Amino acid sequence: MKLRRDVFQAIADPTRRTIISLVALQAMTPTAIAENFDYSRQTISKHIQILTECEILEQEQKGREIYYQLNPNGMKEIAEFIEPFRKLWDDRFNKLESVMKKYQSKK
Repeated sequence: MKLRRDVFQAIADPTRRTIISLVALQAMTPTAIAENFDYSRQTISKHIQILTECEILEQEQKGREIYYQLNPNGMKEIAEFIEPFRKLWDDRFNKLESVMKKYQSKK
């Protein structure tokens, strides 16, 4: 059985979160990704490897180049974890909005 890295540890790193944001906009080569950082190409390659192992990024070979792109299914685990908290905060903000409207109407 192949063990997979923890997706939450992967996104805990700010460099990896930036890489996710970059490739969410368009597929990129490792060189293009590395150009956005002041790190060595090897360091960025290690970050890409971790994101790929977590299935957040997927790679596609186009000719001699490898392009990395966001794997929406890889983000599903994160979204499912966050969803109950989003609902909680939406409910709280809705209650606050209701209180504020009552408060404003009393003025």
